Amino acid sequence: MSNAAHVVAIDGPAGAGKSTVARRVAARLGYAFLDTGAMYRAATWRALTSGVDLNDPVAAAESTRNMRLELNERDDGLEVLVDGQNVTEAIRSPEVTHVIYKLDENPGVRAHLVTLQRAFAAQRPTVAEGRDMGTVVFPDAKCKVFLDASIEERTRRRAAELRTKGVKVDMDALREEIRVRDEKAQTRAIAPLRRAEDATLVDTTHLTIDQVVEMIIGLERSIP
Repeated sequence: MSNAAHVVAIDGPAGAGKSTVARRVAARLGYAFLDTGAMYRAATWRALTSGVDLNDPVAAAESTRNMRLELNERDDGLEVLVDGQNVTEAIRSPEVTHVIYKLDENPGVRAHLVTLQRAFAAQRPTVAEGRDMGTVVFPDAKCKVFLDASIEERTRRRAAELRTKGVKVDMDALREEIRVRDEKAQTRAIAPLRRAEDATLVDTTHLTIDQVVEMIIGLERSIP
C-alpha cells in the first residue's frame, strides 16, 4: 500500500467529528487532509446535476470517472471543485445527503474513488477520514482511529452546523436521517462501516475537539 505508514486513518459514522478533527490533526502534524466523504458528495452532486440516473450503476460510475475533481486546502476549510466549478457548499445540501448512499454502494464509483484516494496519499503524509479508511483504503496504515458518539450528540452537532447555514431543523427528522445513514453504511455489501480490528476507538460524546485532536496526535507520535 503506497505510503500507508504515513497515513492517519480516521473512520466513524456521520456526526462523530471526523472532518473537523482530521483537518486539525493534519494541520498540527503538517500532513495533507483527505476528506473522502467530500469526494463521494462531489460525485453525487455531479450525477444529480447532470441528470444521471443514480439507480443506473453503469451511468453513475461513468459520471464519476469523467469527473474532474480538485480538493484544495484553504485556511477556512476544504475547497471542492468539480469540473472547475466551486461546489464546496452545494455538496452539503440535503438533496445530496439523501441520495449519496446510492454512490456509496456503487462498485464502479468506489473503485475509482479509492484509486484517487490512494494516489492522493502517495504524494505526502496524509490524514484521511471516511468510513472505510482503515478497513479498505489504507488497511496497512499504522495509525487507525474510529471516532464515535451517541446518536443524540451527533444529531445535536449536525443541527448546529445546519443552523449556522440558515437551515431550519426538525430534530426528530434529523435524528432519523442519521440513524438511517448509519444503518445503510453498516449494512451495505461493499466496504461497510466498521471499526478495523487494530483501530483505536475514541468516543467523542463528552470530549472537546481539542481533546480528541490531542489524543490522535499522541497516538500518531507514539507509533515507531
